[in-house]
Amino acid sequence: MIPIQEMKQKVCNALDERAEELKSIGNHIFINPELGFKEFNTAEYICERIEQMGLSYRKGLAITGIKAYIDTGRPGPTVAVIGELDSVICPEHPSANKETGAAHTCGHHAQLVNMLGVGLGLLDSGILDELCGRIVLFSTPAEEPFEAEYRAKLKEEGKIKFTCGGKQELIRIGEFDDIDLALFVHIGSQNVIRVTSNAFISKRVIFSGKEAHAGNAPHLGINALNAATIAWTAINSLRETFVEEDCVRVHGIMPQGGKIAISVPAEVSMELIVRAKTMETTIAINDKVNRALKAGAMAVGAKVEIIDTVGFLPMDPNEDMAKLFESNFKTLLPNECFVKQIHFKGGFDMGDVGHIIPQVHPMLGGISGNLHQRDFTIMDEQMVYVNPAKIIAMTIIDLLADNASRGGEIIKRFQPKLSKNEYVNLIEGLSKSSEFNYID
Repeated sequence: MIPIQEMKQKVCNALDERAEELKSIGNHIFINPELGFKEFNTAEYICERIEQMGLSYRKGLAITGIKAYIDTGRPGPTVAVIGELDSVICPEHPSANKETGAAHTCGHHAQLVNMLGVGLGLLDSGILDELCGRIVLFSTPAEEPFEAEYRAKLKEEGKIKFTCGGKQELIRIGEFDDIDLALFVHIGSQNVIRVTSNAFISKRVIFSGKEAHAGNAPHLGINALNAATIAWTAINSLRETFVEEDCVRVHGIMPQGGKIAISVPAEVSMELIVRAKTMETTIAINDKVNRALKAGAMAVGAKVEIIDTVGFLPMDPNEDMAKLFESNFKTLLPNECFVKQIHFKGGFDMGDVGHIIPQVHPMLGGISGNLHQRDFTIMDEQMVYVNPAKIIAMTIIDLLADNASRGGEIIKRFQPKLSKNEYVNLIEGLSKSSEFNYID
């Protein structure tokens, strides 16, 4: 039996041998960003890398997802190492795709590198005979929640049912059913062991009125843009009612503000995100926002359709897994500063996963600038592409060594907030469409 610390050293040595390869993979994915549920080239690239590792895998899960399996051949828990396939829209970034505006300013590309690195490190080091259970390299689509109209079309075509996040859809179709524990690292500007985050509800809003000649007969029209503008103002007037401790955020865009300036706008669309620290508060704020949207339509005698989709549930790390990750972080990087916990005002669909199975979602530094912004820059490739893979692999060794005793204990102690069926029912129950027609 190889001591655990020796196994960890073997994996770290193996990843040092692969360091330049991992950095090259990271740079390749970084300059080839794709948007959610459209990550076909990225998925194909990941499949090629998995094939080179000699692993069996399944692809096309929730359109582009991939699961590759490393089986120790001995019974034990199944641990998923997750890498997210998508990017964000940030056309101002120097590496953005000129046609789509996609850019990896979210850092998801690094997760894919780390995921592959964990597989390579475990295989190259020759320690699998010392572990029990399975490791799943799980590439998941569409973590970033936008392009609501495109995703609604995918739903209409029957390709997906849950449109907000890829992991939501993967939970629904059963791809997390065989996974007991999940972890990955999100890059950022500082090292954070425990990350909590907001819940949110995503909204598509369509104001409908009546077209008319804007110069000659505006009185014959119903101005949908005026309805939307009044609603937007009403939403802004609500902000002083938000409690600071609830971490409330309401923000959005207006993708369509009418067709032509010489006609009274007959249709205007909005996309909104309503966020808060708990699901209960998110629902309460969402009710207020809906009231404001109705007020805009009522004011001008228009119609408004409100299509709510539950976004991500609030995220809390599993403390047992966080302690293991923290210990390995200190061992590998004893001179690096870190923060024990932060609350992120945005959201992650790992929050949904964490309601069902134990998960941990730390952040490690290595960038300058900010996530989702044009100044996002990789400053330390070792910290971004190699060190996270080492710490994740070390944590997996803790979980699956010694007959997977630690992993088994964590699973036994974990109290899920929702069963899979309860989760699916929650998302379906809170995702709904309402119409309010004030047209005479």
